[in-house]
Amino acid sequence: MSRIGKRPVPVPGGVTAAIADGTLTVKGPKGTLTLGLVNDISYEISDGGISVQPANDSKQARAFWGMQRTLVENLVTGVTTGYTKVLEITGVGYRANSQGRNLKLQLGYSHDVDFAVPEGIEIKTPDNTTIEISGIDKQKVGQVAAEIRRWRKPEPYKGKGIKYRGEYIFRKEGKKK
Repeated sequence: MSRIGKRPVPVPGGVTAAIADGTLTVKGPKGTLTLGLVNDISYEISDGGISVQPANDSKQARAFWGMQRTLVENLVTGVTTGYTKVLEITGVGYRANSQGRNLKLQLGYSHDVDFAVPEGIEIKTPDNTTIEISGIDKQKVGQVAAEIRRWRKPEPYKGKGIKYRGEYIFRKEGKKK
């Protein structure tokens, strides 16, 4: 039995959920998100929230149960509060600057890196070493953060690069004489 899947997803005030044509649509103050429904899982919308149960006793239904409940919860959280990832840039001369729908990164290459911000994502740079990525879709926010981080991953000797806020970088000792 899934301990996560047993609990219904609470739907706060101002958020509406509807099931139609194999998709779950959640509308809230920040926008609308949809999720394709799995055949092995049964979804039920009641006044207490959205409950997710396996439709049969197959191994696949039990495996999808907790994951589908978490995906539904991510939809509800996204349309109410949204998601934010913060990246920190460490290194001499490494900078970031948001210009409209583009993010300009100076990461020690011979050229600046221009990153086009996808629809539904908002990027802010409070200072030139911090990037705040926010949006209502958790997967999209994480994907954009990973793509930006990929340009210069943190290295273990000096810790230079782009890292997530709160990420621990395993440091190595340098050469000894």
